[in-house]
Amino acid sequence: MKIYFYTGPQCSLCDLADVELQQTSMFSSLNIEKVNIRTSTELYHLYGARIPVLKRADNEKEIGWPFNTADLEEFLQ
Repeated sequence: MKIYFYTGPQCSLCDLADVELQQTSMFSSLNIEKVNIRTSTELYHLYGARIPVLKRADNEKEIGWPFNTADLEEFLQ
């Protein structure tokens, strides 16, 4: 499953989100693309105040911080 991980430079919450994501049972089967929101004005306006945000490529559902491993397991089902 492809996941877009919207992040930014020096984002400590993004580091925490990455740890939570790595603890999910599906982590090894995920295709994660980290996207720096500062590379696009549009992305910055959409996600600047919300990162970290994960977005599924298959259904475009999003989950924003805060979340834990259980939240992610449900999101990835």
